Amino acid sequence: MIDSRIVTFITVAKTKNFTRAAEILNLTQPGVYQQIQYLENYYEVKFIKKEGRILKLTEEGEFFLQYAKEIINISAEMERNLRNGAPTIKRHNIAATMTIGGYVIPSILGDYKKDNPNINIALSVNNTNIILKKIVDREVELALIEGPFDKIKFKYKKFKEDELVLAVSSKHDFAKRESVKLNEVLKGNLLLREPGSGTREIFEGELISHGYSTDTISGCMEVGSISAIVSLVKANVGYTIISKEAIKKETSKGTIVIVPIDNFRMYRDFNFVYLYEKEIDFIDNFIEFCCNYDGLK
Repeated sequence: MIDSRIVTFITVAKTKNFTRAAEILNLTQPGVYQQIQYLENYYEVKFIKKEGRILKLTEEGEFFLQYAKEIINISAEMERNLRNGAPTIKRHNIAATMTIGGYVIPSILGDYKKDNPNINIALSVNNTNIILKKIVDREVELALIEGPFDKIKFKYKKFKEDELVLAVSSKHDFAKRESVKLNEVLKGNLLLREPGSGTREIFEGELISHGYSTDTISGCMEVGSISAIVSLVKANVGYTIISKEAIKKETSKGTIVIVPIDNFRMYRDFNFVYLYEKEIDFIDNFIEFCCNYDGLK
């Protein structure tokens, strides 16, 4: 059972409004204020400050919020396992970016579960920026990401190398050529993931290293789903920069063709990223399993 004052604090931190928090929690506004005041008096620090009509967390409040969320997650996991009558079953929350989550990790998870029947893994899939925030917020223990990250702030281990390629429909004019120039790619119907995705950041970084501004791609079509991008490429609506892993099926069937870009190659690492070693046994075990997985070779 969780202390209701912690739940109240998290709700106020999320809504930034005592009245709104009271409505959500079915409490009175004074009741909400009293619970926050109790926590501040107990720890002898201010958690919330008021700037005009907006509530903001103090530095101590931000610090307390991270632990409050972790308390909620641990309590929920404990209650879930106890109610299921299976305290020996362990649950771990991991996350993966779009390419890895959609095309690399699913088969691994299936075989990992066969070898580890007492471990349940919940996988969330999102872009790099959102996942890094989830790690900081202690919502996930381990993540597999394909984009740049702060290698000082986070602990990490390399999983594998990935290549980004220009993928075009077999019906596109580019498909008939041995290679194309970068300027040609930038002038055409380029389909890209949204800003914040690992693929987008790698591509933008390569453009900058070749003397281009990211404004060069301001006119491209942005699509938030990899599967949608693949469908659009197959339909010859446009072409894209994408991981080889995401188009294996299409290239084997010949519906999508990989075309080299002159003097422009893009590689990146898939990395395991985590923040702390609370579940280091699981993290080490899962990383070792993934790195030795025969299905990726």
